[in-house]
Amino acid sequence: MDASFLGTDDLTRTPSVAVVVDVMRAFTVAAWAFAQGAEKIVLSGSLDESLALKARNPEWVTLKDGPPAPGFDAVNSPALLRSVDLRGRTVVQKTTAGTVGALAVKDAPLVLCASFVVAEATAEVLRAGGSDSVTFVVTGEDGKAEEDLACAQYIARRAAGAGTDAAGYLRRAAGSRAASELAEGVRQGAHPDDVALCLELDRFAFAMVAAPEDSLMVLRPRTAPSPAGHTSG
Repeated sequence: MDASFLGTDDLTRTPSVAVVVDVMRAFTVAAWAFAQGAEKIVLSGSLDESLALKARNPEWVTLKDGPPAPGFDAVNSPALLRSVDLRGRTVVQKTTAGTVGALAVKDAPLVLCASFVVAEATAEVLRAGGSDSVTFVVTGEDGKAEEDLACAQYIARRAAGAGTDAAGYLRRAAGSRAASELAEGVRQGAHPDDVALCLELDRFAFAMVAAPEDSLMVLRPRTAPSPAGHTSG
């Protein structure tokens, strides 16, 4: 498998397969939303779009980066979301990096959104599809976020069938700037447990696939072709 690792702004063409990675925290939060029963997640292009969708669909749950704000029901924190009952709900998610990266590749035939909590399931989908070329979109810090790059490289190796010890990749993520900012309370709308939850390898046995639906980019869970399990070194 030919894997490339690009920042969102470095994309010059529509890839055939895109894996959009945001570990801290968009696509860890998305996975938790599905675990809490969400039916689908609408990836929003702006805060104004989120509010407009909420106005038309008052039962939808709006979620954003940063501190709580009028018109938004939740913040982009896996720890704060894990106790929210989302059964059957539609979530509208707008974040600084993750949703931007997913919308940048919305025309790709296959778009997967990923983080460590769905790493093996994501690799399973790539293996089952027999993808020759995969573009990993490293969303944080203009493509330089260490936690996103480490996760992308780990999934790429797993997708290629390599027996890979995850420990080193998780250490890189734990030492990232994002992890430090979350741990130190620099980022608003965060919880002390967020970093630990973002570093839980294969917490969930589903991948997350984004595709256009009625002019919106919609993320849904997809069970891996074969049981997703924990890796061994």
